[in-house]
Amino acid sequence: MYRVAQSYARGDPVKIVKAVIAVLVAAFVIIQFIRPGLNVQRRPPGQGLGDLFPIPDSVHQILEIACLDCHSDSTRYPWYASIEPSGWLLSNHIHDGKGNLNFDEYASYRPFRQFGKLVQIERQLTEGKMPLSSYLLIHRDAVLSQPQKDILIAWSRALRDSLKARYPPDSLQRRRPHEPTERGGM
Repeated sequence: MYRVAQSYARGDPVKIVKAVIAVLVAAFVIIQFIRPGLNVQRRPPGQGLGDLFPIPDSVHQILEIACLDCHSDSTRYPWYASIEPSGWLLSNHIHDGKGNLNFDEYASYRPFRQFGKLVQIERQLTEGKMPLSSYLLIHRDAVLSQPQKDILIAWSRALRDSLKARYPPDSLQRRRPHEPTERGGM
């Protein structure tokens, strides 16, 4: 035992490399037992976007390929999701995505939030921010063509028009706490 300690103290590079590799392999094996939960939740009927508005097949196909893995309660997991730490990264992306927009709970949003999410969909598509570039590295089928983006943008605008027809204009705008109401009060 003393000789092993002396060889590390002398800086024997081969033994140091072997020790580092052994520690890394052990850490890799250990983290395989620490897994995030899967994104498979069932909500009561009536809360999804499709419960509020009809979704044309052309739109639904695009959403399934490019959006719903991160923006719904039903993720199609790739093979590498079961290998940590990639599972943690995926779980984090899904959590962030659903925190921003979850199509499966869209109908439970207040009208101003529903309207705002539709505005964000158009903005994200126009600016090329969605789908995320990190998602597109593996999911090449999720790269949206301009015609596909145009379909989603037109659909988003049509839904916004439906909301405008359904609700008074002031209910589609988030009022800031410091903004007075129409009656002049806070």
